[in-house]
Amino acid sequence: MAKPIFIAGPCVIEQYEIMRCVAEELVRLREKYDLTLYYKASFDKANRTSIHSYRGPGLERGLQILGDIKREFELPILTDIHESYQAEAAGEVADVLQIPAFLCRQTDLLVAASRTGCIVNIKKAQFLSAADMRFPYEKCIESGAREVWLTERGNAFGYNTLVVDFRNIPKMKEICPRVIMDCTHAVQQPGSAGGKTGGERQYVPAMARAAKAFGATGYFFEVHPDPDSALSDGPNMLRLDDLEQVINTLL
Repeated sequence: MAKPIFIAGPCVIEQYEIMRCVAEELVRLREKYDLTLYYKASFDKANRTSIHSYRGPGLERGLQILGDIKREFELPILTDIHESYQAEAAGEVADVLQIPAFLCRQTDLLVAASRTGCIVNIKKAQFLSAADMRFPYEKCIESGAREVWLTERGNAFGYNTLVVDFRNIPKMKEICPRVIMDCTHAVQQPGSAGGKTGGERQYVPAMARAAKAFGATGYFFEVHPDPDSALSDGPNMLRLDDLEQVINTLL
């Protein structure tokens, strides 16, 4: 586990030109630094704050786009699922199925993801302790998952605010050897922007460095060429041009 993994990509699938732009940069960084790197994007953001927010192209079209990225750039794919029926189809394209934080206790969702043969990445809920993550992890292992990761993304702290207790990283490593820091969702300000999520992207690099100090074995960054025009999670997304400097400090 000495070599960290990196997960990066736009929050949600947008225009293919943006998807390719991100993929090209990730391939460049992978080759330059010899990284283990996964391309992340969501085909559907089912938990947006407002019903009017952009959710993505949906399961069928979204998986087609992710499959095209995977073939063209030879990047392994991570995507999230929100309902059990999505697991089988997503598992035919993705290498890692991610369980959203709000859904990490949903037994049927965890079992369905585990049965695909994909790696399962479970994001720790904003309302759970590190010790509580033993039970989602065990659900996956006992359902046949070949590998499970746990991801820290902060805890709810009052209204519209998250805080990160970095002790969660070593505590979750007692459960699971691969613990990832979600450096961009950790700086979210949920629901703070009038029906949208706010964020403070200037703190993303510090989140990553702190996670390294506490023993993180992987790092998750949502990135975009122009976060201010992104269709989801723009305020907490890292600028694509800034990703290399952050990765360089972590290596």
